[in-house]
Amino acid sequence: ERERERERMDGEKIKEVMKKLEYGPAPESADAANEWIAKHNGKFGFYSDGKFHHPEDRLYTPTVCPGTGETLAEIIEAEAEDVEEAVRAARRAFVKWSSRTGYERARFLYAIARHMQKHARVLSVLESMDNGKSFRETRDADIPLCVRHFYYHAGWAQLMDTELSFMEPLGVVAQVIPWNFPLLMLAWKIAPALAMGNTVVLKPAPSTRLSAMLFAEICAEAGLPPGVVNILPGGNDLGFALVNHPDVDKVAFTGSTGVGKLLRRSTAGTGKKLSLELGGKSPMVVFDNADLDTAVEGVVNAIWFNQGQVCCAGSRLLVQENVYPQFVAKLRRRMDNLRIGGPLDKCVDVGAIVNEAQLARVQQYVQIARDEGATVYQSPLQQVPGKGLFYPPTLVTDVETSSQVVIDEIFGPVLVVLTFRSPAEAVKLANNTAFGLSASVWTQDVPQALDVAFKIRAGVVWVNSHNLFDAAAGFGGMKESGYGRESGREGLYEYVRVRGSAPPYRVFTVDDVKAPWGGTVPATPEPVGDDGFHVRERVDRTYKVFVGGKQVRPDGQYSRVILGPNRTVLGEVSECNRKDVRNAVEAAYKAAPGWGKRAAYNRSQILYFIAENLDARREEFVAQLAGRPGGDQEEAAREVAATVERLFYWAAWADKHGGSVQETPLYGATVAIHEPVGVIGIACPDNSPLLNFVSLFAPAIVRGNTCVIVPSPAFPLCATSLFQVFECSDLPPGVVNILTGDRDHLTKYLTEHREVDAMWYFGTAIGSYHVEHRSADNLKRTQVNYGKTVDWFATGAPLASQMLYHCTQVKNIWIPAGV
Repeated sequence: ERERERERMDGEKIKEVMKKLEYGPAPESADAANEWIAKHNGKFGFYSDGKFHHPEDRLYTPTVCPGTGETLAEIIEAEAEDVEEAVRAARRAFVKWSSRTGYERARFLYAIARHMQKHARVLSVLESMDNGKSFRETRDADIPLCVRHFYYHAGWAQLMDTELSFMEPLGVVAQVIPWNFPLLMLAWKIAPALAMGNTVVLKPAPSTRLSAMLFAEICAEAGLPPGVVNILPGGNDLGFALVNHPDVDKVAFTGSTGVGKLLRRSTAGTGKKLSLELGGKSPMVVFDNADLDTAVEGVVNAIWFNQGQVCCAGSRLLVQENVYPQFVAKLRRRMDNLRIGGPLDKCVDVGAIVNEAQLARVQQYVQIARDEGATVYQSPLQQVPGKGLFYPPTLVTDVETSSQVVIDEIFGPVLVVLTFRSPAEAVKLANNTAFGLSASVWTQDVPQALDVAFKIRAGVVWVNSHNLFDAAAGFGGMKESGYGRESGREGLYEYVRVRGSAPPYRVFTVDDVKAPWGGTVPATPEPVGDDGFHVRERVDRTYKVFVGGKQVRPDGQYSRVILGPNRTVLGEVSECNRKDVRNAVEAAYKAAPGWGKRAAYNRSQILYFIAENLDARREEFVAQLAGRPGGDQEEAAREVAATVERLFYWAAWADKHGGSVQETPLYGATVAIHEPVGVIGIACPDNSPLLNFVSLFAPAIVRGNTCVIVPSPAFPLCATSLFQVFECSDLPPGVVNILTGDRDHLTKYLTEHREVDAMWYFGTAIGSYHVEHRSADNLKRTQVNYGKTVDWFATGAPLASQMLYHCTQVKNIWIPAGV
């Protein structure tokens, strides 16, 4: 009787289980990770010159598991003297490491990849414990991608001598990484730096440092020479001490936009190369013809992967109005089935928030949404663990474009929803943000998907997918999401420079940077000498400025005399001011969309036409250049000939730098498109005034940018003589806008203008400092000369590589097949 009762009860249990189909716990063992920590007695020093260091009387801070609250280990807080030691070790190692063959470096990177594979399980567990993300994510995404990066860049180390033969490594690289992907960010940065022959000093985030300690041991185990990789744990002050070290040649940072701006200002004028991968507020655009069930799963992956603590998280959902109710209902049902729990449980969808400060930030933003009148949905079926730092997936509807939760990056499991009616409105909403990191487009209409992908201003766009990554495809942003790329061939250029082009390292004093810069006193008539002025016998002519395809009068109504030998008046030019900059930028901004969409062939024909018309007036330009102070007939003829040839050179590049297909594991196509940067401000130097003018505007416009250019202040007449050349060469209005006047004065306003996307400055060292420093306001890209004189007659691959890098930005579009 008891046996039958037991069978009956077992049957009832089975029925109940089958009815609910709930997941039971499936914990991953932490024994191996705990044993590794125990081998170090629960304490870790900083890693430099191939070994761990534990200086006496140092502060150690606990590393806490967000999912349980337990202390995992204690890690040293490195100090300024440790920065000095680590940078010295990296500099010593750089001498031998950079001189190794590509094959030798490739073998080391290959060994690191192999050893990471051998320790993949413990790396996955440790990363999950340290960060709070689910073990399933670290096992299936983070660690395999880390391994992939070292394998991929081992290949580039092998190929550097042939494929990048005119490039050289930068030197010592300072890398500062965030806490959301501790090991993956480390791999993204260290692998390309080492492949290109640099050495590294890396600072992990204060909250997540354990996996970096284990990686240091893997480097030693793989036989990496001492000093090639150095790891310094510490806080923000340590990061700035590392970044500002005079022997650091390059800074690579991933983190918040606010800190990125501080780093741009901190490194301004020093000559250090800087790449920034910053925040985002990425849109997911769902059209009414999308597979809505697939799109719902895409939303789950886009925003609740890693608890939304992802810079490219799809945190803004844009849904076509006619399917909005249906889609939100499906999404809420899916939220009801998400599982929240401890990070080592293999059946968990959502893990823990990384630390208490971040949890408080998420809670604060959700409360702001409620206070603003939004509707906040958190599934009543979800049970949030009572122990640990957990927050439920959250859906916020009934918001405005001006709502704070729509504008700001929350960096948590919070999704906001807006609606749109037409594709044009969807694009405007997607671009209505200061950020430009990533986006995804959901539709079964492939032409529509590609059209929208082209129009969204973001570094990565996924079609019918989200959060796809690979070492072969670049990742990085536009606007206030930063500049530079991680991964792919495009990522290599962040760690190399043209041979022999190292800028001088400079440190400016407080007096230097506080001295007035960019001010000017408008010109007044030149005093008459004893023998008066020698004016040529011709109709008096004062050049206007060239804005919007027309010669227009400047706002200020000042002009400046350009004198030749023996005080001969060669001409007069206008002195432009802030309002002229405003007008010119407005014209360039208006022209940019149409010019960027023109066929590359058409842009090349216009450049060829400019060359043809300039060549027809060759004698006039030669005489003009020869007649300036210090001018020489033979040298002038050489410069004009080189200018015509330079126009032909850049016309040839119009249709030969469009992009490539990246070889990722995706079944489909990952297409890297070299897009124009946008509106570029250009300030020209004084040497070779005609050649430098053409050498700067030609690559900019041939790659689809528009520009506002300030010609040589010492001799601007050769540029103003081009007004008529442009007018008869079919150049559309606003593509090239020319302002004459004081270089630094106009540069100041161009750099500060928020609709200028990049600033190229060729002037003084202190001017280069101010351009880089002021560019931080909207994180525009810069190209400056740090006061060095440029040889504008130089030609060849190094010239093309450098200029094409500055006048394009890479957008990767992921297009799955069969979806």
